Amino acid sequence: METDCTRDDLPVNGMTAALPVGTRLLHIGPHKTGTTAVQGALFAAKDLLPEHGVVFPAHTRHPMEAALAACARPAMMGDTAPTEKHWTRLLEQVGATGGKTSVISSEFFADAEDDDTIARIVGQLGGERTHVLVTLRPLVRIMPSQWQQYVQNGLRMGYEDWLTHMLRKAPYEQPNPSFWRRHRHDRLVERWVRAVGPERITVVVVDDRDRGGLLRTFEQLLGLPGNLLQPVPDTANRSLTLAETEMLRNLNKEFRGNGLPDELYSRLVRNGAVMHMKNTCSPSPEDVKILTPEWAVEAAAGIGAEMARNIAGTGVRIVGDPGLLSAVPKAPAPAGIPAPRISPEVAAQALYGALASAARARTVHQTSSKELMRVLGHRCLKKLRRR
Repeated sequence: METDCTRDDLPVNGMTAALPVGTRLLHIGPHKTGTTAVQGALFAAKDLLPEHGVVFPAHTRHPMEAALAACARPAMMGDTAPTEKHWTRLLEQVGATGGKTSVISSEFFADAEDDDTIARIVGQLGGERTHVLVTLRPLVRIMPSQWQQYVQNGLRMGYEDWLTHMLRKAPYEQPNPSFWRRHRHDRLVERWVRAVGPERITVVVVDDRDRGGLLRTFEQLLGLPGNLLQPVPDTANRSLTLAETEMLRNLNKEFRGNGLPDELYSRLVRNGAVMHMKNTCSPSPEDVKILTPEWAVEAAAGIGAEMARNIAGTGVRIVGDPGLLSAVPKAPAPAGIPAPRISPEVAAQALYGALASAARARTVHQTSSKELMRVLGHRCLKKLRRR
């Protein structure tokens, strides 16, 4: 279903009409709305896109540092702070696309919180050539996924307590002020409407029942052949189970309680233990999922309905069914959160990931510069021979 709130000529034979050639399509997420799937598919098809007049200008799947720098936002806990050079480099890559259509995707653009920042981003990307794409999913599906992501960045608060703060404790900013900046979707759309106008914004409501639907919509907007964009498996991006999240949350308590440095958390925990655990352990049907209690489901559905009405009132183009934003899952939500149990294998893989990361860091620091250059040179030669 497509709701066209701006012009009558956008839908073509039930499909979404392509944007004008030369458009700079800026996909701003927000988080947990299919952004990783889109970025992975675009990056995998990077070499095929130019023959269809489209360029993916970033050198990596996700230009996160550039987006953070553009929005003046800090890096994730313990990571190196992004600089203006990251954003300038991406702008140069966009500028090099010339008159071709280009697409930039980062959910961190949704973190831009004031009109001046948004106007500057739009102006630097090409002004009137910029078209903003917002992808949306129901809050009830976003909340558990976003909570476990916050835990991966050091959060120590349990899920139900976190829901209480986000939904019942005004001004609803603690412990994560970024949540409603990203996920009060009507206000997010309104901020960007003030910069580009409603005619240059497309809102896509993601239907989780149609797994390929979002990629097909991107193909139509960019004028690409059908099925050119294909999903790329990414185990490192999977959500944690309840048990995994609770293990990490309790580790966060110990970490903070002992005053350890953030850089250690980034290297050993998030990019060591958690990354290795996600890459090696796939959740089984027996694993307890993060379930949202009924009171929070009803509250999220009510907010979703209000946001859908407000977005429709902005006059932007809406692709998909806005009713999904307030849909309540058919299965009844539990009264409470079940007790999690983590398997010995998962715990062992997490511990190994931390140890391996520590060993790599120690090896690098203890290796002389001459020896390090010899090893790196040898690796580069091996890669060149393979090519």
